[in-house]
Amino acid sequence: MLEKREFYINGGWVSPLAGADFEVIDPSTEEPCAVISLGGQADTDAAVAAAKAALPGWMATPVAERIALVEKLIDVYKARADDLAEAMSLEMGAPIAMAKTQQSGAGIWHLKNFVAAAKAFEFDRPLGDHAPNDRIIYEAVGVAALITPWNWPMNQITLKVGAAAIAGCTMVLKPSEQSPLNAMIFAELMHEAGFPAGVFNLVNGDGTGVGSQLSAHPDVDMVSFTGSTRAGTAISKSAAETLKKVHLELGGKGANVIFADADDKAVKRGVLHMMNNTGQSCNAPSRMLVQSSIYDAAVETAAETAAKVTVGPASEDGRHIGPVVNEVQFNKIQALIQKGIDEGARLVAGGVGRPDGLNRGFYVKPTVFADVTNDMTIAREEIFGPVLSIMKFETEEEAVAIANDTPYGLTNYVQTQDGARANRMARVLRSGMVEMNGTSRAAGSPFGGMKQSGNGREGGIYGIEDFLEIKAVSGWTA
Repeated sequence: MLEKREFYINGGWVSPLAGADFEVIDPSTEEPCAVISLGGQADTDAAVAAAKAALPGWMATPVAERIALVEKLIDVYKARADDLAEAMSLEMGAPIAMAKTQQSGAGIWHLKNFVAAAKAFEFDRPLGDHAPNDRIIYEAVGVAALITPWNWPMNQITLKVGAAAIAGCTMVLKPSEQSPLNAMIFAELMHEAGFPAGVFNLVNGDGTGVGSQLSAHPDVDMVSFTGSTRAGTAISKSAAETLKKVHLELGGKGANVIFADADDKAVKRGVLHMMNNTGQSCNAPSRMLVQSSIYDAAVETAAETAAKVTVGPASEDGRHIGPVVNEVQFNKIQALIQKGIDEGARLVAGGVGRPDGLNRGFYVKPTVFADVTNDMTIAREEIFGPVLSIMKFETEEEAVAIANDTPYGLTNYVQTQDGARANRMARVLRSGMVEMNGTSRAAGSPFGGMKQSGNGREGGIYGIEDFLEIKAVSGWTA
């Protein structure tokens, strides 16, 4: 079993000052695969102090040099991509093929997009022709606490670290204690890339410990958090005491609106998207809204598609889905599947219990419910597992009403061959993102939500801007 108790602070690996052992569990086997240390207040203070001391020098480093270091990070990341994938597969259950492509690949994608965006961005610019002596300067927010989740570890770490580094922020990363091993490899990459001591620091811990300490710390200027809406609310309250800038990327309950004229693959595509990463994605299309004239056929297709989704250990090669991350998530998902049955939804695929042949490990059956109404628990709560709810609608207006009847607002999806209708839907759906007809968002497109899905945006220039303050200067000498 791996022993990884040290933290990365001020340019080196150090022993915890106030640590407590924590076992990382392999969700495919339910057995411990590593021991880390959960930090205490003294560890948090040491990391924040290192970041604060490094801030003036890092802010003063020319943007071109900061970009060059991120480019170096991309090079060393590529060399260790398989190591990152193997760590994520082991600790959070992503099948190894998926971990090597989607999970690890996401990091390279975001870092490259940040570099491209930063090279085209004016960090220092005139206000306008009407004010030749006024200047707008984009300046780092300061010390940033980065709190990342277990479900897409490298995706979220690179979205935060890449943007913060280019913006000129120094940072303290607290990855999820459920998936810390990939983050510790990433710290090695930051070191190898040559980032100055104190610019990047890593302290392992849980949300109530290091997470809360960072949120309340007087020397932290910003918190960027990805995780549950409940935790985001707690962070916002804690950060309010020192009026920190807070960026939140939280939960979702995306609606996938499928009109009668949708393409033939729309339903299958929606089911497979829902099941990807074992349903553990905040932007999963977990509510499938289907127009009445194709409803029965869509339910049949969805059930058949889900029945063909195989489940197996993360270590095995193939296109199956793996386990959910831990016992807590497994029990929550099982309870919600049972709740769907109890509240009268029609189970057409999957159900409670583990898939056949898998008696150990946190495996969940790919599950589909039909005849769901928007007042049912499975339609209201984020399940964060491979569970799809299908609902019927008659008109475009009804579809919009159902889709928007949720406290969340992260991603919605629209499937129709009527371009005018697709554009209308995109304008009225209350979410930070709308994806239409299976078209993924392009490089640099902002990721983020509204309502209880959070605030702020990640990715491309929008993500960099979240780590910048705008300074207005008058009387500038040209």
